[in-house]
Amino acid sequence: MLTPWETPEFIDYKETMGKFGIKEFNFNEFNDFHLFRRKIIFGHRDFERILEAIKKKDDFAVVSGMMPSGKMHFGHKMVVDILKFYQEFTDKIYIPIADLEAYWARNISFEKAKEIALNEYIINYLSLGLDPEKVKIYLQSKNDKVKDLSLRLAKRTNFNEMKAIYGFTGETNIGHVFAPIVQVSDILNPEYDENLEPSPLPVVVPVGIDQDPHIRLTRDIAKRVKITPPSSTYHRFMRGLLGGKMSSSKPETAIFLTDSPEVVKKKIFRAKTGGRETLEEHKKYGGVPEECVIYELFLYHLILDDKELKEIYESCKRGELTCGKCKKIAYNKVVEFLKELKEKRDEVLDKALELI
Repeated sequence: MLTPWETPEFIDYKETMGKFGIKEFNFNEFNDFHLFRRKIIFGHRDFERILEAIKKKDDFAVVSGMMPSGKMHFGHKMVVDILKFYQEFTDKIYIPIADLEAYWARNISFEKAKEIALNEYIINYLSLGLDPEKVKIYLQSKNDKVKDLSLRLAKRTNFNEMKAIYGFTGETNIGHVFAPIVQVSDILNPEYDENLEPSPLPVVVPVGIDQDPHIRLTRDIAKRVKITPPSSTYHRFMRGLLGGKMSSSKPETAIFLTDSPEVVKKKIFRAKTGGRETLEEHKKYGGVPEECVIYELFLYHLILDDKELKEIYESCKRGELTCGKCKKIAYNKVVEFLKELKEKRDEVLDKALELI
């Protein structure tokens, strides 16, 4: 079962889309943004509503929570890139810090969750270019509006529905069962005023497909309380450096945004590629960039120029670009990026402290 807490090594995106009614993302209005143009954002629910708001310059909100459970890596950076795209059109970007979920589902203390959120996420979010004037960051445990709303919305579902969506068993602690209701409240928060009266506003939630259970539950509850169901977009996961899942709990699978050049070098040069077993075979038959995690780094983050990316792709396919040379290119680009990011982190610390 695909849930926010259990993601399989391999995801059949097409099958999952068909099973849960997710539509293919085929809007071309924003192809200047590489994550749209390169089909990394591949699916949606009701994105037409957000597109219309953007075209008419109407208000809409974006909700994108963070789980404070580990170090921030390049997979997380993709979410910030998406938020940066939306901040060109709205100043209503909500970023709930899921410290309640971290406590219930992962046994992380509230103090530790706040520390991780500040040092690993908020500082990096601002360093990566998110405008602090356009974001509303809050801890779930400290937001009375969200907590009060969750108490009201909890009445709109039952354990059978929660079990069907998330696979909860009798051994699951009740806090963990309640955590998705808080997530629902986070997502619907922009659609309510401070008195918890409906205040209609289009909302979009950019997520990985593992978070779709939260979207489905939220949309169902929204219909029951007669407010607008949130829109959503779905992006592909980056593979881990070794070819499997990327995880903060497995440092060898991810490049963290605070890694030193020495650590980056070790990780990149051990990474799985689409090269052949020998140099001779690689030059004869060519590489397979579709299977290469280094190429994914280029595709998602490091090379925004399509012409440059195409040259690397075709050079690999012809066997002209060897894995060693490709990894060296990636290493230099990552190190330069992280060097600039570190300088920016030092500049935004005071502002980050004001946001939480």
